[in-house]
Amino acid sequence: MRIPILAAALMAATCPFLNADDPNVIVIFADDLGYGDVGCFNEDCPFKTPRLDQMAAEGAKLTSFYVPTPYCAPSRATILTGRYPFRHTVVRNPAPDAGESNFGLPQSEVTIAELLKAKGYATAAYGKWHLGHKQQWLPRTQGFDEYFGILYSNDMFPVQLVHNESVVEYPVVQASLTARYTQKAVDFIRTNKDSPFFLYLPHAMPHKPLAVSDNFYTPETRDNLYADVIAELDANVGRILDELSVLRIDEKTLVIFTSDNGPWYGGSTGGLRGMKGKTWEGGLRVPMIARMPGTIAAGLVSDELAATIDLLPTVCHLTNTVVPSDRIMDGRNILPLLQDTAAKSPHDAIFGMQGANLATIRSGRWKLHVRSPGPLRFSNLSRQQLENYVDPRGPDGVTFLAPFEQAKPTQHPGLTSGAAPKAMMLFDLQPDRGEQHDVAAEHPDVLKRLQQTFETMLAEVRSFPVPPSDYLFEPPRRGTPRVLMRLIGGELRYDRVPTSQQHLLRTAP
Repeated sequence: MRIPILAAALMAATCPFLNADDPNVIVIFADDLGYGDVGCFNEDCPFKTPRLDQMAAEGAKLTSFYVPTPYCAPSRATILTGRYPFRHTVVRNPAPDAGESNFGLPQSEVTIAELLKAKGYATAAYGKWHLGHKQQWLPRTQGFDEYFGILYSNDMFPVQLVHNESVVEYPVVQASLTARYTQKAVDFIRTNKDSPFFLYLPHAMPHKPLAVSDNFYTPETRDNLYADVIAELDANVGRILDELSVLRIDEKTLVIFTSDNGPWYGGSTGGLRGMKGKTWEGGLRVPMIARMPGTIAAGLVSDELAATIDLLPTVCHLTNTVVPSDRIMDGRNILPLLQDTAAKSPHDAIFGMQGANLATIRSGRWKLHVRSPGPLRFSNLSRQQLENYVDPRGPDGVTFLAPFEQAKPTQHPGLTSGAAPKAMMLFDLQPDRGEQHDVAAEHPDVLKRLQQTFETMLAEVRSFPVPPSDYLFEPPRRGTPRVLMRLIGGELRYDRVPTSQQHLLRTAP
């Protein structure tokens, strides 16, 4: 919960470690940005990312960096807590228009913001939250002094901007989001330039619906809106770095850039298999860049195993903050990986989840899919159906205000070839990072070892009952898709169904 101003001031005054020279921390978390969407991670990158490439040249780049799940909310809880989803319990995505509103990041979890706030740091989050959109799970209950953004994905009804606990804009012109989030971040940095701060900047882009401001939109290439979105995102990362330089605090500020999962249609996995929503490398492996001149080695590239679980322990080490000892922490301090090319990963294995289930294990050069990655998304549709697919959460000109020329399901971002998906697939990622050749039969010893390690971790995974739903409509007829609630915004509530949909409401509890 929020700490009263007087108590916070006393805490800052009495904290034995806090002083004006303590390092600042900025975490920039892109949404659905693929491993191959950043130039320095993909020699055939279809997009231009000069500022991110510069950031990598001035800092460190990790090329085997993982998220725990290939989709939004669980990944966001992990980067803030240093724990796998089966520990922090956020194993699914909140979605008010689907009635998925009765869960969020538990108050018992401890975030980076809470740890640093207790030391007297100023804290802020600007962008996508997606860790619960009802009062008990809002950002300022988890250690943030200020919040500005959309509380869930930008393709969920109602799309509305929230400042702290109040709706300040509905509907939202999504083309303005990248610049507005960045401006809020720049203002926060300027306000707190003389004292330590933690800034969490979870951008909306390139999550669908893609949207870009006038300065970056290129109407002559309407079929490549994704490139415009990446260009704007890249330039706005540059704005943050430039501001740190102007204020002469870049050497005392750790800046981390990464993504919550692999790309959606239109993006690039850089030659990895799969995409968002799948446990192939294209869904779980993401770009990671860290920059702090004088502390992090310039131009360092490491292929050692690391993950978003490692951010909290690393930030704690850098800021001389005690890591919580009353719970299992899955992450480890990876600052050595950012300082020395000879440093080795602190992990024997990294695990991936598929919904509420443990699904994969990566150890050294090997990756085992204990659970099948499943078929291609929309594999039941013909090419013509894919071309004509209408996204139920696509721009509508009424409440989803974004360009209509969105990427189509025909624009798969990753490899779709290779061994047919099934359980117990083993891949040697050193020669085959695209996961094309299942070598389980050729390496029974590796298979056995990884399966044993997986089973040990699996014993710690508990079952997760489905939370009660707030869904307001009658259940659809068998074989008929569920209709989304086109909830009306303007207030922090999720029961305002438009007149045009009220005939669908349940008639009985």
